[in-house]
Amino acid sequence: MVIVMIHGAEEEQINAVITRVEGAGLQAHVSRGMEQTVIGVIGDKRNYPEVLGLEVMPGVEKIVPILQPFKLASRTFKKENSLVQAGKLVIGGDTIHVMAGPCAVESREQLLETARQVKEAGASILRGGAFKPRTSPYSFQGLEEKGLKLLAEAREATGLHIVTEVMDTRAVEVVKEYTDIIQVGTRNMQNFVLLKEVSNVDKPVLLKRGLSATIEEWLMAAEYIMAGGNHNVIMCERGIRSFETYTRNTLDLCAIPVVKHLSHLPVIADPSHGIGKWRFVPAMARAAIAAGADGLLIEVHTSPETAWCDGPQSLNPVKFSAMMDDLRKIAKVMGKNL
Repeated sequence: MVIVMIHGAEEEQINAVITRVEGAGLQAHVSRGMEQTVIGVIGDKRNYPEVLGLEVMPGVEKIVPILQPFKLASRTFKKENSLVQAGKLVIGGDTIHVMAGPCAVESREQLLETARQVKEAGASILRGGAFKPRTSPYSFQGLEEKGLKLLAEAREATGLHIVTEVMDTRAVEVVKEYTDIIQVGTRNMQNFVLLKEVSNVDKPVLLKRGLSATIEEWLMAAEYIMAGGNHNVIMCERGIRSFETYTRNTLDLCAIPVVKHLSHLPVIADPSHGIGKWRFVPAMARAAIAAGADGLLIEVHTSPETAWCDGPQSLNPVKFSAMMDDLRKIAKVMGKNL
């Protein structure tokens, strides 16, 4: 349920409601909007009778039940779009942020040159995998902490923020130390132990949609992170499995406006994984912005033909720069900056 406080409710009144809720063994999550404060109540429904009568407490305007299974991620809990702070950047506002870089960190030279080129083209965040979940156990698995240190060096050299993936609860602490945004990949979207672990981290979480996940399952994964206390979640549509074999996945552009209707969380798109072929990435990136995406995740490699992984879906810096020029035109039409 959501407890809607009256306009101008006093802090003492808000705290009294929180105390009542927590005293019943439930969690209270406060969302302070421009006009009103709402308190989301989650927990074991068997404890709900203990908080009946909340509507007569001073400062309470009304009680609204949340019908969706995802509570904190829903528009009922928060009507305004959430703005996620990542370092000096704000995701979900008037600026579309492009996260660009290689699938995997391969070497210092490769990463620093890619970082310089994507920064020059207009990207604000550097993506790069230090830990790589691969289908084959014999494929390159990433440079691990060495890769994280190289990402941090690239940030120092260019001013770009960093997003990189965490795969294991044991790696959360070391990834948190180096990155600005923690990515939970598609294969771990329903790794609930990992979701609970990143819910305790004071860093934004980029949550990729699972290979075959429904929109509701995806939002429920976000709910795990938010229920643990981390409300800084960025949803990432990266394509789902379908019967089509010509492309790597099927980029579900429908999911962007649907999730933005159901939830207040920012949504970005990953057309590189969504389609898997570099020549179609710019078209899908343009379409994602037109659909309302708050950002993009693009794979860029200085030499895609020699990339250690995902070369076929990576743009070279020249093609990436040309794509960015086109995206600025689409962003302007949408009333956004890029």
